[in-house]
Amino acid sequence: MARIGFIGLGIMGGPMAANLVKAGFDVAGYNRSQAKVQRFAEAGGTPATSVADAVRDRDIIITCLPDSPDVEDMALGEDGVFAHAREGALFIDMSTIRPATARKIAEAGRAAGFGVLDAPISGGERGAVEATLSIMVGGEAADVEKARPVFEAMGKTIVHVGPAGAGQTVKAANQLICAVNIQAVAEAIVFLEAHEVDPATAINALSGGLAGSAVLERRSASMVGRDFQPGFRAKLHHKDLGILTSAARDAGVTIPLGAGAAQLMSALVAQGHGGLDNTALLKLVEELSGR
Repeated sequence: MARIGFIGLGIMGGPMAANLVKAGFDVAGYNRSQAKVQRFAEAGGTPATSVADAVRDRDIIITCLPDSPDVEDMALGEDGVFAHAREGALFIDMSTIRPATARKIAEAGRAAGFGVLDAPISGGERGAVEATLSIMVGGEAADVEKARPVFEAMGKTIVHVGPAGAGQTVKAANQLICAVNIQAVAEAIVFLEAHEVDPATAINALSGGLAGSAVLERRSASMVGRDFQPGFRAKLHHKDLGILTSAARDAGVTIPLGAGAAQLMSALVAQGHGGLDNTALLKLVEELSGR
């Protein structure tokens, strides 16, 4: 089995790396926070003390990091992955970053003798823990097939969506749909409550029709209960929607619903709620409704 180096052991990356260990892979994990490295070691992984330690002699290197500059520095920096990994290794970035950054890293990686895939994920913390993530992959077909057993240890839906950068483009579309859907469910809950209709009962009815969605099924109960413990933090969705609006502008595409959702998420973060789950958009609906 492939020997894996995993960098970024946060809310998503930690359980993803642990699932690779459960699947039988030899995984070295690194994170700037040593507490997270220790938790990974307790899950059976090999703790790494540096980037070099995590990637040296590894067949596949995976990163799951917060933003485009983090990934670019980790891949291309003087002390980064390409500086320490063996030639011929496969680099897979599973962060959510700008498509243009993904293409830049892929070009630099191929020139240096590495395979490169951009493979962002959807499914939240629950999907990471349960290994049911959706993984949208951009890059060369041969590299995708090489990585497929690794992806299958972390997710249920693995789709090769196109060349380098395509994975990140699809992820941006995913974040648009999710944000608009969360906002719609939030508005529906406040609307139902204003009319003194039990939202849980109403959602049970709505889920069986065309209004049904993964957001309605998986997230509405916590929204009704005002439980905004983070599965996917609002500040990260805010970052992702910035990627979306920038990429849409570059392509000359109008996204009025996406832009509106981006503004609402920005307002939520500006109010100091960036650490809450993205379903805390419900708080804004209540505030704007005077409730």
